[in-house]
Amino acid sequence: MAIDRSLVSIEPKSFDEYAKAVLSAGAKVAPLSSQVGALIWTDYSKPQALKELLEANSQIEWVQLPFAGVDAFVDVLQQPVVFTSAKGSYRQPVAEHALALCLALGRKLPERVVAKTWGKKFAVSLYDSHIVIVGGGGITQELVSLLAPFNTRVSVIRKHPAPIAGATETVGFDRLDEFLALADFVVLAAALTSETLYLFDERRFSLMKPSAYLVNIARGKMVDSAALLKALDSGVIAGAAVDVTDPEPLPDGHALWNAPNLIITPHTADTNAQVVRLFSQRIDENVKAWLQGKDWVGLVDKQLGY
Repeated sequence: MAIDRSLVSIEPKSFDEYAKAVLSAGAKVAPLSSQVGALIWTDYSKPQALKELLEANSQIEWVQLPFAGVDAFVDVLQQPVVFTSAKGSYRQPVAEHALALCLALGRKLPERVVAKTWGKKFAVSLYDSHIVIVGGGGITQELVSLLAPFNTRVSVIRKHPAPIAGATETVGFDRLDEFLALADFVVLAAALTSETLYLFDERRFSLMKPSAYLVNIARGKMVDSAALLKALDSGVIAGAAVDVTDPEPLPDGHALWNAPNLIITPHTADTNAQVVRLFSQRIDENVKAWLQGKDWVGLVDKQLGY
């Protein structure tokens, strides 16, 4: 039986906004059957369940994944299916969070919030600073635009060094070490792949200036937690802010909770409400692409892993 391209399934759980997005794009939400060739997958934590579903439903031709990062779905991506991700969807709130963390570090806000004495004057300004951003996707593009008023030098490190509007320079990963030595702030905004797994280890921290700060809004496993703790304890870097950790959630009592000048936010760069709203927009875009044969938004490159 041929598939009905007007039918789209949403698994394993849906929200009214997702169903409305499918309907607004001109399709119908339907239970999974042999007639359904399009699937909206909504649970990042269940890649094995998706793999088993695809193995049992060979008629599925397209799967929309819920987040920008698809590292959890490495094994699933081997299926002969078109995968699209939400890369670029959450760029605004995540870039905003990265900027907020940079500002908070530079002004020592965590320390001042709990202070009960006047203390010493301290400030590291974003104005005229050098920001190195690792990764060249939508979050980076948005963050570059947010940094424009600060007259910063923005160096983007990405796998394919195509220019990014507003960046001072865009270079390949082979020049990461060179630029780490120049940075006042290093922001991690890349996909987690075999190349970026524990990209920041003890050696990389040693290349940074003692006055430099690290901000991670990408994936926890891009940073060696033990190396980060050592770098903070010994003053190798001035401080760090992380919205993602390894392990995650970070257990109560973990040594990082007591690390000096470390801000930890619980993966809240984008909230559930923001994710539902923005993912609904991506569903609308790609259901239309599915129905009309147009270009996908957020097409996953299976070789690159993002």
